[in-house]
Amino acid sequence: MPASSIIVGIALLLLTLALRSVSVNRLVRSRLLTSCVLFGVYAFAAALAAYGRLPADVAQEIRGFNPLLLVFGLATLVVVLAINPWREDRLPDRFPTIVQDAIVIALFAIVATLFMQEKVLATTAVGAVVIGFALQDTLGNLFSGLAIQIEKPFRVGHWVTIAGTDGLVSEVTWRATKIRTKAGNFVVVPNSVVAKETITNYSEPTQDTRLELEVGASYDTPPNEVKAVIARALHGEPLLVATRDPEILIADFAASSITYRVRVWTADFAADMRVRDRVRSHIYYAFRRHGIEIPYPTQVQIDHIPSVDDDGARAMLLDGVEIFTSLTADQRVQLAMASRPLLFAAGQAIVREGENGATMFVLKSGEASVTLAKTEGELARLGAGAFFGEMSLLTGDPRSATVTAITDCELIEIGAEAFRNLVLADAAIVDHVTAAVAKRRAELEQHRTNRSIDQLPSEAPQTLVARVRRFLRL
Repeated sequence: MPASSIIVGIALLLLTLALRSVSVNRLVRSRLLTSCVLFGVYAFAAALAAYGRLPADVAQEIRGFNPLLLVFGLATLVVVLAINPWREDRLPDRFPTIVQDAIVIALFAIVATLFMQEKVLATTAVGAVVIGFALQDTLGNLFSGLAIQIEKPFRVGHWVTIAGTDGLVSEVTWRATKIRTKAGNFVVVPNSVVAKETITNYSEPTQDTRLELEVGASYDTPPNEVKAVIARALHGEPLLVATRDPEILIADFAASSITYRVRVWTADFAADMRVRDRVRSHIYYAFRRHGIEIPYPTQVQIDHIPSVDDDGARAMLLDGVEIFTSLTADQRVQLAMASRPLLFAAGQAIVREGENGATMFVLKSGEASVTLAKTEGELARLGAGAFFGEMSLLTGDPRSATVTAITDCELIEIGAEAFRNLVLADAAIVDHVTAAVAKRRAELEQHRTNRSIDQLPSEAPQTLVARVRRFLRL
């Protein structure tokens, strides 16, 4: 009956609008809007066919195909309400939009075939061959897209390699998978290609990704020493996964070097180039500090040309060190000759608070920052000529602060054994140096007090001298 069709269409329209108003899920609201449009068109078409002044054959055709609008609207309504959460704005994991669309189309086809068999079969018989030939690629992409969504080899937001391209999955549609490369470009891969390609997913089953790189080191340095230097250099790097230790393996005995393969783990695949840069930088500076050579092929052998007297430059640097002012020029030269040059990259920790140590440092060039774990911000900024770590040199105390390179820093390191050899030749040095250290420490305590920082434990000069003599085995 015409009136009943109009009433059904209007009732379904009002019901769908009510349901849409109480849902917060954007997909649900969008699909219910589609059903509203279909029900509204259905009611309007029924009224037009019943009361409009249309030719009889046109009105009959409208009555014949109008139920298809109702079926499609109901299929959409049922699927969207049965599968999606109403009170959450998310998609169910196993039923993305492409799968829901496929279910709606399947339900529509089944119902239409059962209740309008003659019309549907006639239309299908005429158009099946045409559709089959014209949409071969499209249908292939469609079914491949369905398979991808059901099997879930990857999801939106995963880093993958598809068809030789690395990228972040941004969208999976009926026709293609869209991935955004690290360069910021969109690569659209047809789903039929995705279904045939080998897929590498870097985000599952865990986000941890292993990266490998190689570095060569001289045959003159034992492999265990090289491995230990690399491991220490990479310790604490924030871009690496802290729970997985790096692996350092000998990969090859090459013509001019031993090739080491370094395996590290990162949780951010997008930062793989930055991770490789940081690892290589750490290794380079660590090799420089420990005198490990990275050999490289040369075409011509050039005799070594002596450089400017480096020991003299170090001795001049020690002239400005407050605690060594009581030393003679010859003694400073002797101490400088026993020191070791070091190079630290910007951002690297030269010493860390609480670490054991038995050396002190003098900053030759660059800037460094002094920080404490219990305080926020920078405690002090060190420039060329500054020194630190003297208490560790004299007593073996743990480092009292963290010193981090702000720029690339050149330093010299003076060890306890070198200082001991100097003291053995002149025992009075201990008293002079210890007095200077005690004075410097008192100034630091006053500075900490002014900044409301916990003071270092006070210590009488006589007690400090005794500790120094005991540590240096004098």
